[in-house]
Amino acid sequence: MFKKSIGIAAFAIATTFSASAFADGHSAGDAVKGEKVFKKCSSCHMVGPDAKKKVGPPLNDLFGRTAGGYEDFKYGKSIVAAGEAGLVWTEEEVFEYLRDPKKYLRAKLDDKKAKSKMAFKLKKEDQRADVIAYLKTFSKPAE
Repeated sequence: MFKKSIGIAAFAIATTFSASAFADGHSAGDAVKGEKVFKKCSSCHMVGPDAKKKVGPPLNDLFGRTAGGYEDFKYGKSIVAAGEAGLVWTEEEVFEYLRDPKKYLRAKLDDKKAKSKMAFKLKKEDQRADVIAYLKTFSKPAE
C-alpha cells in the first residue's frame, strides 16, 4: 500500500508541474484536478490507451495536432477550415477554444457563420488550465 501511495503522489506532483505556464500569463494547471473536470468532457471524448471515437475524437496526443486532423473522424466544416488555415492545437489555443468553441472559430476564421459541433463551454480559467494539464499526460513530449 505504501508503494502505491508514493506512486500516486509522485504522479500527482509530476503532472501538476508538467504543464508549463501559458505565454499569455495563464498559470499551469493541475492534472489531478483536470482528471475530475474531464468527466464533463467524457460523454463526448475519450483519452488513454483504449480511447475510441465517440461524439468527439479521442484527445490523446492533442497538442501539436492539426485542428480537424484526427484520422477517420467526421468533423464540422469550420474546424476543418481552421486546420486547413494552419490551426495546430497548442495549450494556448485549446485554452481559448474551450471557453467558447463557436466564438473561437468565428474569430479564428473571421467568419460570423462559423459553427462548432462542440456546444460545451468551459468558462472557468482554472478548470481549462487543469483539463489541459490532464490532457498533456496523454500527449507525447515535444521533440
